[in-house]
Amino acid sequence: SPPPVAALELSSADLQSPRNNKEHHTQEMGLKRLIVRRGQVFTIILNFSRSFQPRTDSLTFVAETGPEPTDILGTRATFLLTQAQHGNVWSASDFTIHLNSLQVSVFTPANAVIGPYTLKIQVSRSQGPSMTYLVGTFILLFNPWNAEDDVYLPSEVLLREYLLMDYGFVYKGHERFVTAWPWNYGQFEDDIIDICFEILNKSLYFLENPSKDYSQRNDVVYVCRVMSAMINSNDDSGVLQGNWGEDYSKGVSPLDWNGSVAILRQWSAQGGQPVQYGQCWVFAAVMCTVMRCLGVPTRVISNFRSAHNMDGNLTVDTYYDRSAEMLPTQRRDKIWNFHVWNECWMIRKDLPPGHNGWQVLDPTPQQTSSGLFCCGPASVKAVKEGEVHLPYDTSFVYAEVNADEVIWLLGDGQTQEILAHNISSIGKEISTKMIGSDQRQNITSSYKYPEGAWGPRDSGGHFLCAASQRDGSQVKTTTQSPPVLTVNPQVTSLSMAVDMAGCGKVDIQGRKEPLGLWTPKPICQLCTRAVTSGQSVQESQWPLLLPYHNYRNRLTDEKLLRVSGIAEVEETGRSMLVVKDISLEPPHLSIEVSERAEVGKALRVHISLTNNQMEPLSNCTMVLEGSGLIDGQISKSLGTLVAGRTLEIQLDLYPIKAGPRQLQVLISSNEVK
Repeated sequence: SPPPVAALELSSADLQSPRNNKEHHTQEMGLKRLIVRRGQVFTIILNFSRSFQPRTDSLTFVAETGPEPTDILGTRATFLLTQAQHGNVWSASDFTIHLNSLQVSVFTPANAVIGPYTLKIQVSRSQGPSMTYLVGTFILLFNPWNAEDDVYLPSEVLLREYLLMDYGFVYKGHERFVTAWPWNYGQFEDDIIDICFEILNKSLYFLENPSKDYSQRNDVVYVCRVMSAMINSNDDSGVLQGNWGEDYSKGVSPLDWNGSVAILRQWSAQGGQPVQYGQCWVFAAVMCTVMRCLGVPTRVISNFRSAHNMDGNLTVDTYYDRSAEMLPTQRRDKIWNFHVWNECWMIRKDLPPGHNGWQVLDPTPQQTSSGLFCCGPASVKAVKEGEVHLPYDTSFVYAEVNADEVIWLLGDGQTQEILAHNISSIGKEISTKMIGSDQRQNITSSYKYPEGAWGPRDSGGHFLCAASQRDGSQVKTTTQSPPVLTVNPQVTSLSMAVDMAGCGKVDIQGRKEPLGLWTPKPICQLCTRAVTSGQSVQESQWPLLLPYHNYRNRLTDEKLLRVSGIAEVEETGRSMLVVKDISLEPPHLSIEVSERAEVGKALRVHISLTNNQMEPLSNCTMVLEGSGLIDGQISKSLGTLVAGRTLEIQLDLYPIKAGPRQLQVLISSNEVK
């Protein structure tokens, strides 16, 4: 009889990470460990103690993820070695034998749970006892290159921008002065992928039921929704703590961040303690990093004059008194000068047809959804069509871009008059970074029809409108053509052009105040009286000079001033309001780099900062960041820069990775950032 064949033992395994990672578009995350995308094969080599004999040796593969993996929850897959792959199921096939080595193609289904996996094999021979060996570990991500995956995006150009690009711009300011704030997403930095799954494992859903949470991580809608709750810390050990109060002494000002990597690493190093502090653009930029890292095409969206409508009546009320001062209100409705959220690309199998594509996710904690501070995914198409009943939080997003603004005149504690009812002042200049360019793209038409065009506002189909809330006092309204009140920001004056049909004396109250995201604070006031006569149009001007020392300590982070004026026409008793927001120009900062940049070779960087202010900039500091250019950050103290002077800085960087890279330079002082 033939001698017995020795048992088949696994001596080593080669996961071929460099080759597989390149084929799965994950090589930027490194080549030392296996990171693959679902719905796509990867090849491994198993080295045995002898040659594999397919007729008598049996190999069973076991892939597991999560704390208590089971087949029924989809967190454990058991599959035999076969000659050919069949269908959208876990499989090991297309094997080739070379001496004692076995090359195998492993296929993961396009709806598999994402996350870190262990891969084992069970080896047996002719119904004999089996031995189990650990082959290795790998990370499985969403796959927008695969037509069967719910995040499928059939465009290399779009994938290069919305998944592979590790830098970009966030747009801030106000609708007439949009500023680009560069951001280092850094989704491919060494430990970011691990931190992403750390975040999921700190969520309330995981803590409540770990096995169930893991089993739902095959669903991009679920993962996005959990992440939008976890980027803020309102309910959980989320990544960032919000702060809109201007006192950042216990942490870092939101304006001092110019990238996500430092925030995510700090959160992880602190064992999941929220990082202080964030505001909307920081929340959204970190969310973009995390979702791109997990394989979901994502972009950052800025909405200028963004409504926060709490009661669902599609109306935001603001109040002014007769001295043109904007008054605080007990109601939580407000209008942000800008608000930033995310869009993630996905198929929505949970919605009627026609709602695939971009979905709004908003990680800024504005209000709860299903008991947690999260928002979305809400289909952008549903927002445009006014289908506010569709999940998730579509009515809230619809109000952010479509609410009416009603401005009331308040006197003696009562609302006396509607100064303005603006149906088109909310949801302006909705912006994102242009594909393949550093320019800004206006995507307002994705969210709403042009004002005056037919759309859901006119259809009467899908949304409810309620009247503006006020007390029971009488409110004066009229259709008579009003005088015109304007502000000219060049000379910072109130200008009144009065149509003399039925108008006589006009009282003007004006004030100028720094504008933040909440109620402005007054810093100066003027009162004047104008008497006009005759039938022609007349214009009166009252220049308002505002020295820097009047407001230097009152400016909010966004460096905006608001001029407001109220005029009353005595003959009719009617009042009118004018409001103008003015952006203050920051010091001039320029960056120049040498023409050729090579990995590992010195790249000369020239930075110049000109103080165009009337006063010195004290305690200046510089922080440089840029994935692929710098490992982490470079910080440097610059001292004081006197008025009118220019500071020149030269330094050499040694790039780490090839490809397009962005260098961010953030210069902060006690006065400006």
